Amino acid sequence: MEVIIQQLKSYTSGFYLPKIQAIDIIEILIISVLLYYCIVWIKSTRAYTLLKGILFVGIFILLADLFQMSTVLWIVKNLAAVAATAVVIIFQPELRKALEQLGQKNLISRMMPFEAGKDEGEFFTDKTITELVRATFDMSEVKTGALMVIEQNILLSEYENTGITLDSILTSQLLVNIFEHNTPLHDGAIIVRGDRIVSATCYLPLSDSLSVSKELGTRHRAGLGISEVSDSFTIIVSEETGRVSYAQGGKLTTGVTPSELREQLHRIQKKSNWTDGKTKKFRIWKGRDKHEETANE
Repeated sequence: MEVIIQQLKSYTSGFYLPKIQAIDIIEILIISVLLYYCIVWIKSTRAYTLLKGILFVGIFILLADLFQMSTVLWIVKNLAAVAATAVVIIFQPELRKALEQLGQKNLISRMMPFEAGKDEGEFFTDKTITELVRATFDMSEVKTGALMVIEQNILLSEYENTGITLDSILTSQLLVNIFEHNTPLHDGAIIVRGDRIVSATCYLPLSDSLSVSKELGTRHRAGLGISEVSDSFTIIVSEETGRVSYAQGGKLTTGVTPSELREQLHRIQKKSNWTDGKTKKFRIWKGRDKHEETANE
């Protein structure tokens, strides 16, 4: 028995077992979470296809090294200096989208409250919610396609400028008339800011997400696309089925009922009102009060 113990000690004498502290466990958890979200992000975007191509190139380089292909290795060695720049250029759209989504998190807005960009009175009322829900399901009954983007904290001016300026009070009758078939304004999206429709026939970015069902058309991809690059809330009515959906935060929810849509709009309204109060506290910090007093004189 002693011989066995001595042998075990001789085998394990060279092993080094580091002392694990609480900070080490926290670091492991942070790295694991970051790695998980990185894998999920790669899988749900075009980066997954590009990554497979890069892996194929990497395997080819390993084979070239294994079989001592000197010319190929010389070319790879000279191109390695620009490889990092090439990767950034190739993944530029995906990296930009990931950073935009990171910047849209509530944590950032709470850490930097002066980032709030809304003026008082811009957030919609209960009457606007009622009009939106009524128009949405009136159009759903007759299968009239519609795409309505409700702006929140991130301004949608660049997309607003692609359409026709309206600046009209939002009513259900106006919404139905806008999206009526064969009317000048029915094609494209409308942008809602507060209680007003600011623009119609707007062009929106299409989503590149691979998780979107092939049964969904351009209208749904556009609604999902604008939710990926902003904090907007988009309502979509399918022209083929009349089904109502909404998109927010890069997620699409289909088959929505009137009560569910109303609940989501009230949730946004409450969050917006909280943000509006926060903005008021920091208006002097940005010099807005002084500017508005001058404008009102």
